[in-house]
Amino acid sequence: MKLVTTSFFENFKMAIDTLRTNKLRSFLTIFGVVIGVITVMLISSLISGIKVAVEKQVESFGTSSIFLYKRDQGIHTSRPSREERMRKPLTMEDAAAIAKLSTIEAAVPYLDISNNFFGQKINITGKNGKTSSSVSLSGTLPNAEKAPGEVLIDGRWFSQSENESKVNVCVIGDSVRDAYFPNYSPLGETIDIGGTEFRIIGLLQKREQLFGGGGGNNDQSNVIYMPMGAALKLKPNADDLFILAIARDGQLDRAKDDVQDLLRVRRQVPFGEKNNFSIETAASIIDQFAAITNGIFIAMIVISSVGLMIGGIGVMNIMLVSVTERTREIGIRKAIGAKQKDILLQFLIEAATLTGFGGLLGLGIGWLLSLLVRLVFPSYVPWWAPVAGFFASVGIGIVFGLFPAWKAARLDPIESLRYE
Repeated sequence: MKLVTTSFFENFKMAIDTLRTNKLRSFLTIFGVVIGVITVMLISSLISGIKVAVEKQVESFGTSSIFLYKRDQGIHTSRPSREERMRKPLTMEDAAAIAKLSTIEAAVPYLDISNNFFGQKINITGKNGKTSSSVSLSGTLPNAEKAPGEVLIDGRWFSQSENESKVNVCVIGDSVRDAYFPNYSPLGETIDIGGTEFRIIGLLQKREQLFGGGGGNNDQSNVIYMPMGAALKLKPNADDLFILAIARDGQLDRAKDDVQDLLRVRRQVPFGEKNNFSIETAASIIDQFAAITNGIFIAMIVISSVGLMIGGIGVMNIMLVSVTERTREIGIRKAIGAKQKDILLQFLIEAATLTGFGGLLGLGIGWLLSLLVRLVFPSYVPWWAPVAGFFASVGIGIVFGLFPAWKAARLDPIESLRYE
């Protein structure tokens, strides 16, 4: 007697016919798989998009930049320690000393004066009557023009004499221009900052936005820079100073060590004690953020796997029902020569096809949702996400379909033929 075997494609066609015959049951079965794959797609696209945006944002300050702060940077789960709160601020003298190092090209201090001493935002008022308190205000020095990312597209930076004379002039970001001087050049115009008129002498190029801009602290172009002396007139004794040190080409690591040693001496940090300041580079900030996002990603993948597990249990349940419903069919196939491996393969392919179809449906919906998310947050679907989502869904079908397939393959052909 000639053995009856079926090819992979014949088994695949039988699986598709099963899906067509039981459309609603099949959809309900794979619903958990669809939800799980959608979650994987959304999480991976959101985290990857934010990661890429952060890398672009940080690197816009230059890969040779060293960032110096009074307090430790990064995401904190608790309030700063008393030691951190009591640290003395960085000073203009620190910036001047850093600038003299042989490995440093320039050291640019930025004094944040966005808030007054009562913690309230300083209001900005334009000639068009618009008033806002969300603009970032900073005092700096003329050497700010050397800072990477601050590209002047019109006008000029203020001079050393204007800085020493505390002249009320300023350089504005592109978002400030859009808000207060739409459709015309702001050069030569004045803007009211905390009740003081400042003349605009320069306009900066629009910068890469981390979360789509939209004003406020998220918009890196929503800034106004003014001479340090003028800033101190608006907020005397302000001390919220940040220093951007720029290393000479090819000397970033050495420059970082030089700056750290210099500040430890100037700030009298005892040997063996931790720094009482924060020193970061673009690479270190990106690494810190990557560690955080990777942890979040793993946690969310574990959560999304619950949906896949639910889908897998549903597949196992429906395949067990299918084995029972098709007992006589299995008996007939075995009676005319089908082997156990043929029956096993048939049911495994049906289970994998079922979950694979759910995976494809989830990928399609997830991709559409990622496009909607992109309107609000940076979203980027990495190439591995749809591949991993599809193979995970197929794998779920194989794993959870293995027991029903094994049960079908071991059915006794005589008893199966008697089954009604």
